Amino acid sequence: MIKIQLADRVKNLPPYLFAAIDKMKQEAIAKGIDLIDLSIGDPDIPTPLHIVKAMQEAVSKPEHHRYPSYEGMLSFREAVSSWYKRRFDVDLDPKTEVLSLIGSKEGIGHIPLAFINPGDVVLVPSPGYPVYSNATLFAGGQSYSMPLTEENSFLPDFSKISDKILKEVKLMFINYPNNPTSATADEDFYKRVIELALSYNIIVCHDAAYSEIYFDNERPLSFLQINGSKEVGIEFHSLSKTYNMTGWRIGFAVGNRDIIGGLGKIKTNIDSGVFQAIQEAAIVALNTDDSILLDIRNTYQKRRDTLYEGLKKIGLSLNKPKASFYLWVKVPENFNSLGFVSYLLEKAGVLTTPGVGFGQAGEGYIRFALTQSVDRIDEAVYRISKIL
Repeated sequence: MIKIQLADRVKNLPPYLFAAIDKMKQEAIAKGIDLIDLSIGDPDIPTPLHIVKAMQEAVSKPEHHRYPSYEGMLSFREAVSSWYKRRFDVDLDPKTEVLSLIGSKEGIGHIPLAFINPGDVVLVPSPGYPVYSNATLFAGGQSYSMPLTEENSFLPDFSKISDKILKEVKLMFINYPNNPTSATADEDFYKRVIELALSYNIIVCHDAAYSEIYFDNERPLSFLQINGSKEVGIEFHSLSKTYNMTGWRIGFAVGNRDIIGGLGKIKTNIDSGVFQAIQEAAIVALNTDDSILLDIRNTYQKRRDTLYEGLKKIGLSLNKPKASFYLWVKVPENFNSLGFVSYLLEKAGVLTTPGVGFGQAGEGYIRFALTQSVDRIDEAVYRISKIL
């Protein structure tokens, strides 16, 4: 038998956080624990029925059984463009400024391959979605962490990045509403991002996957709403969280046509596009009446209120999120983040996510996901109160 050796890029990968969490979950279930899983952000609410029915009809059409177009059906890209106009009052050319993705994770994972040469620097938020740094590693780039601290409202402080580093930066990832901290960003922040990008010739990639999960009618901004944004960047979006379609794997990137074109060149050489029946169903999703989405948001808001009030009453320290379906909670003084996650799992049967898994700046926090019913969240709070 030959000797199998992994490539260095794979050897250097940290263990994928959510795979490790899933292993902990399966071990707990095997022990017979009544597990309350508040770890991974996978919506438990079914995809709205009218979207499912659209898929059932579309999948029977023979024209969808062949290879799809690489960049996505024009009708899908037009639906994305129309949605952005309605939601954000942003104009997009569906032919050149919209690209279909096999979920936004795929696009985020591939974008460094289009623009990063070995040794190039990429600004990555910490804590942040692990794919930002892993994708940079695959492209041979170097991640430079931007700490997100509570003192700075979980926004990066660009003044702390030296001019020398900024001159080496090729690309920057930002993500608001933020995973895992739930922070949101205002217009002034995006203006600072654009000013920095123009000054140092930095490509901006904004991950907006959670923009439609918001509370108290405080609708998050799109990066593309800000003047000058199209000169420097693109925005990634997904149907996963908005329409409870995580398993469907469809999203899109929009914005600067040259950046979109670069990402498209990578995709044409790596994948063959999104199954067109899914694109047809996604068109129906993008035209969904907002009353359906309001029901989804109200469900998450009730869960947020229940978990926030319960954890505060116990004595844990956290901010009340305005968006996303996560709560970012400080761990008690005698624990680190992984230790506290293990303690909650072992003693209470409640599974959460350690902050350190999102980067070193996430140490001292754990993340709760609002992906269980109010009754189960109440039970989780009760169990945690008994062991703390």
